[in-house]
Amino acid sequence: MVGEVVVEPPAPRHGPPGWPAEVPPPGAQRWQDTAVAWLLDQAPPEYRGYPPVRQHPLLLAWLVGHHVAAQQDAVRRATASARRDLAAHLPPEVAPRVFWVLEREELRLLRLARAVGLLQRALLGERPAPRL
Repeated sequence: MVGEVVVEPPAPRHGPPGWPAEVPPPGAQRWQDTAVAWLLDQAPPEYRGYPPVRQHPLLLAWLVGHHVAAQQDAVRRATASARRDLAAHLPPEVAPRVFWVLEREELRLLRLARAVGLLQRALLGERPAPRL
């Protein structure tokens, strides 16, 4: 009919919870190329210059997983030592903001670690069971 409003169904979510929104699900056309681009965005910039890392998505995912784990460890160590290391150098009212930043970073890295792990498992050929 003329003037009829067509309502599109919501776009399907890509992959399981935690799957990066920018990466199409496994099996989609060029999903691995998109996964590599996303993983490179999460990696240190130097990784782009290493041909084996760019040529082998599983190697890239594995390295990024280790890089994220090291960042998580750094945030935990920073949280444990912030008061001791910074108390003499920053005003006391800054302390809550330091911990706010560290908390946010810990959550970001937790989400990132899950996404990288899901991509790594998909690159290994594992497929998550569909959920209702």
